Amino acid sequence: MLSQSVLRVGLILLLTDGISNGNAQTALTTGSLTVHVDQSGPVISRDIFGQFAEQLGNGIYNGVWVGKDSPIPNVRGIRTDVVQALRALKVPNVRWPGGCFADEYHWRDGIGPADKRPATYNISWGDNVETNAFGTDEFMDFVDQIGSDAYLTVNVGSGTVQEAANWLEYLTTNQPTTLGKERAANGHPSPYRVRLLGIGNENEACGGEMTAQAYVDRMKTYSLFVRNVDPAQGGPSRFMRGPSPMLRIAVSDEPEYTEAEMKIWQHGNAQWGFDGISVHHYTGAAFRDAAIGFGEKEYADLVKKTYDMDDLISKREAIMDQYDPQKKVALVIDEWGVWLRSMPGTKPFYLQQQNSLRDGILASLNLNIFARHADRVRMTNIAQMVNVLQSMILTDGPKMLLTPTYYIYKMYVPFQDAQAIPIDIKAADYKFGDTSVTKVDAIAARAKDGKFWIALTNIDPNKPADISTSLTGVQVGSAVGEVLTADRVDTVNTFDNPNAVLPKPFAAHVTNGNLVLHLPAKSVTVIRLDQ
Repeated sequence: MLSQSVLRVGLILLLTDGISNGNAQTALTTGSLTVHVDQSGPVISRDIFGQFAEQLGNGIYNGVWVGKDSPIPNVRGIRTDVVQALRALKVPNVRWPGGCFADEYHWRDGIGPADKRPATYNISWGDNVETNAFGTDEFMDFVDQIGSDAYLTVNVGSGTVQEAANWLEYLTTNQPTTLGKERAANGHPSPYRVRLLGIGNENEACGGEMTAQAYVDRMKTYSLFVRNVDPAQGGPSRFMRGPSPMLRIAVSDEPEYTEAEMKIWQHGNAQWGFDGISVHHYTGAAFRDAAIGFGEKEYADLVKKTYDMDDLISKREAIMDQYDPQKKVALVIDEWGVWLRSMPGTKPFYLQQQNSLRDGILASLNLNIFARHADRVRMTNIAQMVNVLQSMILTDGPKMLLTPTYYIYKMYVPFQDAQAIPIDIKAADYKFGDTSVTKVDAIAARAKDGKFWIALTNIDPNKPADISTSLTGVQVGSAVGEVLTADRVDTVNTFDNPNAVLPKPFAAHVTNGNLVLHLPAKSVTVIRLDQ
């Protein structure tokens, strides 16, 4: 793993004039960025940019699913506008059906003719009636439409091993078994591809309040018997894994879980085992922090709290490295994001919140943290995709808008499966009250086509920054890309003004032999460096 001294930003502080008094300043902060193209780090897995869609509030219903008879344009009931927007993000995987909902979900409720599916309670989120109109086949259709892979979470809390095994047979068998014939009768004769399987969700809490040992014992049984039986993914028997195996993710929200799981991982085999362990982490005081109309103190506090993600990852890595120094097991952050106060007038526990420029900035900081830990962090899922928490998209009937967080994900597409490159960056601190963090956070990578990309976040809401940029041993001629900023850090996109926060073209050229990048205050800039 590359040293933190290389990968973390803010190695040297350069003091500037300018007084930070909460007002916009014209004085610039000068800094420098060196991209060590003669060195290389781990691959930034595209799975780091995964999404999460739970049966929660308007996340699925009205957000993804409107029904086949809806006047809103759709394909087989799935919103066309949402599909088109998500395709542009090249979404690698989507986690479903939960979340807490996963451990109360019984998959047979969501297959077959819609008018024969039972109505059930969603006891986790609002105690609302779950129509089950959107179920297994609809979800698999959805991920196919957006060009993504399924990350299914099986019910460990209130379900059984046999129930989960039957679900995987229904999905993946290519044989004329009863479940295979049932899937064919429901409109999909060929097996589905299930690349990722989550074994439960938060089983130390809403998934059953299990001790670490109780979960490990249960997880081993699920891992052994819940098999992908597609020959392309599963082996010829349950004692073998296929050429492109389904990856199994164990729940590990508490450190005790991580310790217990990694101890037994050393003795796993082809019959059972896991390929990753999952951790959840949210920024903000759930239900309390304001999503709009906040001041600089609230902004600074959330920026500082965002870096708690780095500490969490480092502590879990320390445990995992004791048992897996070769880093074969992935650390998966399959729920993360900013959890804020819900929009006025929305239903309790629908978790529908606004999404400001601040949220886009915090998303960029998290993605940078994941990239700096890419040798161990190989998948994450932001919560959530549409209309819930830190979403990509908001909908209101036929209307749809894209959030600042959406634009961050679109700007970061070149980093998917790119190779991280070490950097040295020198910049001043951003300070407010008790908060002090380096004002410019950055990562660099070489894309699969050989192009060099950098992402720079100017955290300071008041002052721009000029960053002199160079590549070791290479002459940079220009930089082109996009920058995301707005007049205020709490600016949001609304249905009346959907383009208030929108990326703008960014270009920089060599001046007097130097490539200087002018970063506006409160901005995220992603650029390609050209020779």
